[in-house]
Amino acid sequence: MAKFPIFSCNFPLIFLLSSFYFLTVQPISSSLLKSLNNNPNFDSEIALFGDAEPVDAGSYVNITRPSVSSSGLLLRQKPFKFLDANLSSPTSFSTEFTFSMTPGSGDGLLLVLAPKDFGSTFSGKGPFGLNGENQFLGIEFDTEMNGNVNDLNANHIGVDVGSFVSLTVGNVSSLNLELNSGEKLKSWIDYVASSKRLEIRLSKLGEPRPYNPITAYGIDLLGMWKNEDVYVGISSSNSNGNSSQISSVYSWSFRLRNIPNSMHSLPVNPRGYLDEHGEHLSVHKRRVCPLTVLAGMIFVTGCGALVAFVVLFLWAIIISRHTVFPAEFPVKPVEFRYEKINVVVEKDADSVKKQSI
Repeated sequence: MAKFPIFSCNFPLIFLLSSFYFLTVQPISSSLLKSLNNNPNFDSEIALFGDAEPVDAGSYVNITRPSVSSSGLLLRQKPFKFLDANLSSPTSFSTEFTFSMTPGSGDGLLLVLAPKDFGSTFSGKGPFGLNGENQFLGIEFDTEMNGNVNDLNANHIGVDVGSFVSLTVGNVSSLNLELNSGEKLKSWIDYVASSKRLEIRLSKLGEPRPYNPITAYGIDLLGMWKNEDVYVGISSSNSNGNSSQISSVYSWSFRLRNIPNSMHSLPVNPRGYLDEHGEHLSVHKRRVCPLTVLAGMIFVTGCGALVAFVVLFLWAIIISRHTVFPAEFPVKPVEFRYEKINVVVEKDADSVKKQSI
C-alpha cells in the first residue's frame, strides 16, 4: 500500500516528462498538418520539419527564421516511383510553388528529390539542412555567390545531383528578377521521363507561365532510382554565419504524370492533367503563337470561300430548273388570193352641160 502514494506523487512529473519528450522528439508535422489542411494552396500530404512553421493562421509557411543556423523543410510524405508496375510507362512529374526571400545573404531555397524519407533524418545542419545526403536531385534558387560550386552569381538557379556543385545554371538577372528582393515569385519545374528532360521556369507572381525555361538539364531519373520510393520537399537554411534570411512558401502543388513513350512534347503545367486521384485540373493558358493565328485565319478564309462557291453552284442549279421560257410555234406559209376589181365612175348630166357651155 505504501507504493501507491509514491506513484500518485510522481505521476504529474512522469506526465510532464512524457509530454516534453513527445514534443521534442516527434516531428512538428503532426501538430502543423491540421493547419495546412485548411489551406487549398498546399497539398494535404505536406509535413513541416525544423524551423518551418505556418504563419498568419496557416495562410503561408516560413521555412527559416531571421537567425543564424536556421533551417526548415516542407516534405511531401507520400512517396512515388519512377518505375511503377501499375503504369505502362515511366513516371513524369510537374510541380509549381510560390515563394519569397527577404534581402540578405543565405543559402536560398531548394526543391529536393531523394530516394528515402529524409524528413525523418532531417538534422538542419549543412547547406539546406541536408548534411550527409548524397543521393538527391536538387533545384536551387541560390542567393549566395560561391565559385567553388559553379555559382554564376548571387542570383541564379542551379541543378545539383548528389552534391551542391551545379551542373547547369540559369541567370535570374536575365529575367529582370531578384530572388531575395522580398517579392513573391512563382516557379514551374517539369520532368518528362520519355525525353529525360528537366525544365525550370520562373516569373513574378501573377504573370503567365513562361514559354521558354530559364534553364534545362537532361537526366535519367528512372535509371538513377528505378523502382525506389522517392520523396520530394522544399528546404531552406541560413548556414552562413552572417545570414538572417527568411524564406517563405505561399503555395505548393506536386503532380505525377504518366505519358506514353510515343509522345514527345514539351512538359506542361501540372494543372493541365489528371491528378493522382483522377480529378481533372484546369489548363493553364499559354502564349499565342503569331504563326498559329495566321494559319488559323488562312484556314478559316479558305473554308469560307469553299462554302460560298458551293452555295452559288447550288443556287445556279435551282434557278435554272425553275426558269420558264416562252413557247415557240412553227411558222407556216399563208396563201393570199388576189382579185381584180373594175371601178366605173359616172358623171351627172349637170356637170356635163356646164362643161359644154
